[in-house]
Amino acid sequence: MSGTAVRRVQKELGDIRKSPNKHIKVEVDESNVTHWDVKMDGPHGTPYQAGTYGMTVDFTNDYPFKPPVLKFTTKMYHPNIDSDGNICIGVLKTENWKPATKIVSVLDAMYELLGHPNPDDPLVTSIADQYRNDRPSFEKTVKEYINRVGLHVPSTFWQLWFSTYYDLTPRFQYAK
Repeated sequence: MSGTAVRRVQKELGDIRKSPNKHIKVEVDESNVTHWDVKMDGPHGTPYQAGTYGMTVDFTNDYPFKPPVLKFTTKMYHPNIDSDGNICIGVLKTENWKPATKIVSVLDAMYELLGHPNPDDPLVTSIADQYRNDRPSFEKTVKEYINRVGLHVPSTFWQLWFSTYYDLTPRFQYAK
């Protein structure tokens, strides 16, 4: 990767670390600053609020002149995110990308999109149609999907504390 791109990525990473967003966590292996692992809390007041969602950010050699590649690693039910984790969002489209765009703005836009899908520019038209025409059914399906794939985060401080300080994995298995 070009030195210019690496310096830009390092600067943006430094900016994110100085002013972190409590809903978006960025993890970076310092030996490869061009690949980020991101965890994003579901926006409060949306059907996604019960989950934490993973994504990767990969910066290309052409960054910042071309957008980074973002991909969700967590499976989800969303009109703008397909089953492979590909994302449809205006800011990442080549025709809309500007070199001055900061990755923090892209992550903020992703957080906004997670809570407020754009059914007019979907990757999954059937989900977009459901979102547009039957919102209660859409929200119910999102919640069922979260339950099915196990995206729950601890709902109370004590559950989080307990699971952090005590290893809850079973010490034995029952014979069948």
